This record gives sequence, structure tokens and C-alpha cells, in this order.
Amino acid sequence: MALKDIIPTGIGFGSAPLGNMFRDIPEEEALETVASAWDNGTRYYDTAPFYGAGLAELRLGKALAGRNRADYVISTKVGRVILDEVEDVSARELGEKSEVFKHGLPNRVVNDYSADATLRSIEDSLKRLGTDHIEIALVHDVAQDFYGDEWLAAFESARKGAFRVLDRLRDEGVIKAWGLGVNKVEPIEILMELQEARPDGFLLAGRYTLLDHDRALQRVMPSVAEQGLGIIVGGPYSSGALVGGPNFEYAPVTPAIRDKVAAIKAIADRHGVTMKAAGLQFSLAHPAVAAVIPGASKPSRIEEDREAYEAVVPGDFWRELRAERLVNPDAPLPIDR
Repeated sequence: MALKDIIPTGIGFGSAPLGNMFRDIPEEEALETVASAWDNGTRYYDTAPFYGAGLAELRLGKALAGRNRADYVISTKVGRVILDEVEDVSARELGEKSEVFKHGLPNRVVNDYSADATLRSIEDSLKRLGTDHIEIALVHDVAQDFYGDEWLAAFESARKGAFRVLDRLRDEGVIKAWGLGVNKVEPIEILMELQEARPDGFLLAGRYTLLDHDRALQRVMPSVAEQGLGIIVGGPYSSGALVGGPNFEYAPVTPAIRDKVAAIKAIADRHGVTMKAAGLQFSLAHPAVAAVIPGASKPSRIEEDREAYEAVVPGDFWRELRAERLVNPDAPLPIDR
């Protein structure tokens, strides 16, 4: 089933911050953030066992408890199994994400893309979320940023295990869709070329944003659109860099990115456009995109995201971005619709 037919609105909620991403977030603040998302009309929630070693799923489940399950959609990930035993969080090997969830739960995280682990992962997620089903299952992080030179081995393990299991669960109606949840375009390219696997779409984080979209635009977006699949855009603000934050892709902002942000912001300010509106609406303009899922850990951020999603952005803003070559000339813009 096409992701656009499953996801009810163009903006969803990315729950990674609920796993204490970068900071120790009070429980009450996390729950209030989800409540704000609900009150602002959000009905699609993305999560993963990896986010705080189960913490994000637990908090999301607690926050959504009592809501009519037919009224919202959940996607979660497979590829990591969270054990009851604890470990030294600082000693975890997490590739480029080593510092991201150091404030999460201390439960041991095991990387496993086998068939049995995939089934166990879904079962454990259902318990943490307090629900009897999920709509979308995504194979998490089979890419270079986590596994380095060994990423193809992880991908092959998923091909033999998780992909086949999720194909079957989708065909049996247990889930509605499956795909990859990654930060790189190469795994998506390879999966779309496989004959035996039939994914429904992908969560691509950070790779189809206003600041970074060239590679995705050239290498995966056209194929995704042609095959009737869908892209969920994660990290639409590029780890906060687009809106003045200090990080880009889990690392300090480089001078080149800082200059690009400043150039875009100067144009945005002239046209009365917020950077959040520019970022969200740029990503949504591509026909392959089913939804954007900005993450948030404060209720006020939710309201900002909703306003950005609904904002009326002048066509001249987009024309000036294109004229100044601040976006790829082939990137679809809202004025092209």
C-alpha cells in the first residue's frame, strides 16, 4: 500500500527526542509534547527501539494511551533488540550516533536483522507502545553511518531476514507497509533494485532537506516516484542547522553550511518566511514525499511546526532561492505544482 494512502497528514511526529536525544528530557515534558502534537492534529507518529533503548516507545505509548487506535498511524523500526540486562551506555558502538542517546535507558541494545529478531523486535515494540499493531515497519540503519565498511554485510543480513519477514507480514495484513529507515541513499538504491523484496517506501533522514538534497534528488527520488512508493522525510531541519542550531548531521555546523543557512535566511527574512516553513514546504514539494516528521521535545516546537506546515509562502521566495542557486535547479518547488 502506498505510504500516502496510509499516512493521514503531510506532517507527522518524529519521536527520537523522546528517547532523551542529546539531553535528559523530563517525563512530563515528553508527554506534554506528544499531547501538543495530538491537539495540533498530528495523527502519524514515528518511533524506534533504538531511540533511548526503548524509552521513546515507552513514552509514546504512555502519551497515546486512551486514544482511539483507529485514529492514528505508527511506524517503528526493526534491527535492534532491547534486552532486560543493562550495559555501560558510554561504551556502546553507535557509529556517528555515539553521543546521541547517552541519556537514554541503560538497557543493552543488540543489532540483529535476522528473521527471528525481526519478529521479536515487533513484539517487544507492541508491548512498549501498548498497542496490538503497527502500520509501518522500517529496517533501521543498514547504512554506512552506523556500520562503516561493514554496512553491506548488515544489509545482506537484513535481505535474508528482515526483508522477507516484513514482506510476508505485509502480505498477511499484519502490517500495512515496510521499508528502510536510513540516513543514506545507497541502501535505498540497492533495495529498489532487488527482485525478491517489495518495499512500500522509505524513511530517509536528513537527505532530502533544503540544505542537503542533491544526491537524493538524483539517485532515489525519481525512482521512488516512478514505482509509486513513498519517502518519509526525517530530520527536515538538518539536525537543527537550518533553524540556527549548532549541529548538522550530528556534528558541529561547518562554515559552508553556516554560510548557506545565512544566505537562505536573508531571502526568507525579506519575504517574511520562517526557516521552518521553508524547510518543511521544500521537502513536501517533491511528489515522492508522503510526509515530513520533524522531531520535538517541547510543546512550543509542535505549534511552530504546525504553523510552518500551514504557512503561505510567497512564490517569489522560491524563485529567488532558485535564481541564487541555493536549491538544485531540478528540485520541485511548491510553485511548480
